[in-house]
Amino acid sequence: MNDSGIQTSKRTAWWQAYITRLLDVRPGEGRLLAWGGLCIFSLMTAYYVLRPVRDMLGVAGGVENLPWLFTGTLLAMLAVTPAYAALVRALPRRRFIPLVYLFFISNLVLFAFLFALASAPQQVWIGRGFFIWLSVFNLFVVSVFWALMADLFEPVRAKRLFGGLAAAASVGAIAGSGVTATMARALPLPALMLCAALLLALAILCVARTLAAAGALHGRSAQAARDAEEQAIGGGILAGITHTLRSPYLANICFYMLAYSITSTFLYFQQATIARDAFADNAERTAFFAAVDLTVNTLTLLVQLFLTGRLLRVFGVTVAAAFLPALTLLGFGVFAAFPVLAVLVAFQVLRRVGNFGLSRPTRELLFTVLPREDKYKAKNVIDTVVYRLGDQLGSWSYALLGALGFGMVGVSLIALPLAFAWMLNGVWLGRRQQAMQMRR
Repeated sequence: MNDSGIQTSKRTAWWQAYITRLLDVRPGEGRLLAWGGLCIFSLMTAYYVLRPVRDMLGVAGGVENLPWLFTGTLLAMLAVTPAYAALVRALPRRRFIPLVYLFFISNLVLFAFLFALASAPQQVWIGRGFFIWLSVFNLFVVSVFWALMADLFEPVRAKRLFGGLAAAASVGAIAGSGVTATMARALPLPALMLCAALLLALAILCVARTLAAAGALHGRSAQAARDAEEQAIGGGILAGITHTLRSPYLANICFYMLAYSITSTFLYFQQATIARDAFADNAERTAFFAAVDLTVNTLTLLVQLFLTGRLLRVFGVTVAAAFLPALTLLGFGVFAAFPVLAVLVAFQVLRRVGNFGLSRPTRELLFTVLPREDKYKAKNVIDTVVYRLGDQLGSWSYALLGALGFGMVGVSLIALPLAFAWMLNGVWLGRRQQAMQMRR
């Protein structure tokens, strides 16, 4: 090897050692973390390429119509969930996860052709359909990924490494936001959609590599790993719903998700109203949404790299689960006292950073102590149907409050008791997760 090659090898080894120390990666975990990280990077890049497009199309279709789009999203979610449960019941995870991603790839290609051929009035209606579709897509593909991670990582390892996976998700979100923020005025919508489809194809490859890395980490031979992956999860199609209703632990996770979703929807509607009034051009509006996403994801990455794993290890799941509700309680209180645009934007940014940087990895940790069937079925119901039910409650509540004359301050005051109950719920969940982990 020449001197240049030696220097390059040394630099590579230095960065690998630094990342290993930063993320607390133990021997044998590197490949699993790398392939899992590349998978969520691909998924989040694809989503954040499309997210500003969805937001722009939602505003273009009329802010007053957003509650109906949330209703359509919930109905679509209810229709898709049983089909997903049937796949989980009949097929091993190495087969049903790629099938889910292939389904969404085919949808994206179809939307690309529809937007390329449609007239401007037709694009408004196609845009509403795309808004609903992407609102289903983002929850499903991410939920399936984290279900796989909760299945492959035991709780102790998850506390150390989920922050690294969340950081990879943020890098993907930054990449996707950056692409759309810089290219929204130059690239047509169909081109952005086809880019996202290619990223989903990469995610399918990553799933296979992640499963192989997990088999190697647990000391299984290649043949033993293949045999294990041929086993279907089984169970009933409605098990995700029935298990959730019977389990106090899962029911409380439902409330955690509902409270998060309802308060997020309140903030989303306020942001949509501000964007409608501030920007008259769709391209400028899209760039604004992408710039907000880029800011949030950059700050989130710093938190995930330097704080998430350490906070979980030092303070535990209880404090981490209660953090976002406490921040939400504080944020709505401050905005009610000082109802200005700068406070609302700062609250939105800090809350999203708190969610992606700490609350989201913590929420995924809650599922690591559950049986495998609940990780794929009950988790999917909570991540998709319950989440969108919260959107539904939040969107129509916001519309009703507006009709009754409540402005942003009134909505914030009404959100305060919900945020307080959510904080108590987070404390209970954290303590319960720790007790269940001790019994494993």
